[in-house]
Amino acid sequence: MNEVIDTHLNTIRSLQSPSGLFLASAQEVSTGYNKAWLRDNFYTALAFEAVGDWDTVRRTYRALLEVLKKHETKISWAARNKPYATWQYIHARYNPENFDEFWEEWGNKQNDAVGALLYKFGDLEMRGHGIIESEDDKRILQKLVEYAGAIEYWHDPDSGMWEEWEEVHASSVGAMLAGLESVARLPYVQVPHEYIEKGGATLENLLPRESKDKFCDLSLLSLIWPYRIISRENADAILRNVEYHLEKRHGVIRYKTDRYYNANEDGWSEEAEWTFGFPWLAIIYAERGDMERAREYFRKAESVVTKDGLLPELYFSNSEHYNENVPLAWSESLYIVAKTLVGM
Repeated sequence: MNEVIDTHLNTIRSLQSPSGLFLASAQEVSTGYNKAWLRDNFYTALAFEAVGDWDTVRRTYRALLEVLKKHETKISWAARNKPYATWQYIHARYNPENFDEFWEEWGNKQNDAVGALLYKFGDLEMRGHGIIESEDDKRILQKLVEYAGAIEYWHDPDSGMWEEWEEVHASSVGAMLAGLESVARLPYVQVPHEYIEKGGATLENLLPRESKDKFCDLSLLSLIWPYRIISRENADAILRNVEYHLEKRHGVIRYKTDRYYNANEDGWSEEAEWTFGFPWLAIIYAERGDMERAREYFRKAESVVTKDGLLPELYFSNSEHYNENVPLAWSESLYIVAKTLVGM
């Protein structure tokens, strides 16, 4: 294996707990990133898919199934009754050892995380990697489908990928749509066609915007890859917007006026620059066959690796300084996927 890839894989492996779940960042950080997110585990496991380490992929998804089964009573209730409070939704992050929820009043409604798991469960099964082993596993997948219908995901305001204020997000609707289409291919999962139709209609009406408030957002790249759920025309528009409006020196800002780690004391126009934006764009261009652009973005990704060989979550605006969340498992993973594709 390429030495650079192996080094970054070992960095990610250092974040894996005995249960099989990955922490978002190092155990010692004070930011709360020493916990396991559903979404982060989905993106982190993509690195091991890219290098063919199916044992690690399987271990991660078996752990995610156990998380869901531990909270099956909650999921069953939500699938029968449309949730009316945030805490009644499937939670986004868990204790990596005992799979308990980490509860606090915070942006917990994250429908894209549920869609991500549905997408990958279906994808791995169809590719013969044997994640689903029992009738219990099959039952939990069907309940996730019923949950998607109960919350009416196609117009359900959620906190989205960035865990902030609630809106109907294209990235969340698209993740759920991709997930439902994925598990619909499995003979033991039944997906009502209206769930697909309604999600598709909402997505088409929103795109290329992310939401009512955001015309352009880094999270929209997920609809191009890994979900591959949108038309070439919409993908082209999203790429143009992201590259023109969001790309910066050390990464890609999430959206205009993002206040998270904003360097301006007024929280304006000095948005943090997220490192995984560069390898994400490299992956997309590699999949499109545009290797020149893919290598260009991979070189940018290499330029933001720290002197210790790690990918942080983000750099402060127009600065060489990064925040405490280093390494970020998600950034490390997309860097590995990009490197396997561009061959540099």
